[in-house]
Amino acid sequence: MNIGDVARLSGLPAKTIRYYEDIGLIRPKRSANGYRSFGDSDLHRLAFLGRARALGFTIEDCRSLMALYQDESRESAQVKRIAEDHLHRIDDKIAQLQGMRATLAHLVSCCAGDDRPDCPILEDLGAGEADCCKG
Repeated sequence: MNIGDVARLSGLPAKTIRYYEDIGLIRPKRSANGYRSFGDSDLHRLAFLGRARALGFTIEDCRSLMALYQDESRESAQVKRIAEDHLHRIDDKIAQLQGMRATLAHLVSCCAGDDRPDCPILEDLGAGEADCCKG
């Protein structure tokens, strides 16, 4: 398969596939004229990487997961540790987003949204704290 075929079948852009090759995540064969030649195993690896990236795993996590996937003597505890670390990062990100949402929701509720120039949203962005709904 050429890169166009494997891109279509894997659902990954050709640019991403080239990047994965550049960083050593995949190693397609090269023909005499230098064109990449992908086999079924390459397609499988790309599908694996696409799914892992869709779940938000980092490139280094993907590298580790791919190595563990290919290692038949692996311990599932190693895989679980990577997944748990990623889950903790997701939970931290969710907490940050919830805090951002709460702050923004508070600012929006404080803003009259009328034709006057005063705006607690802009005040907060400029000063870091809005006193719009206090006292």
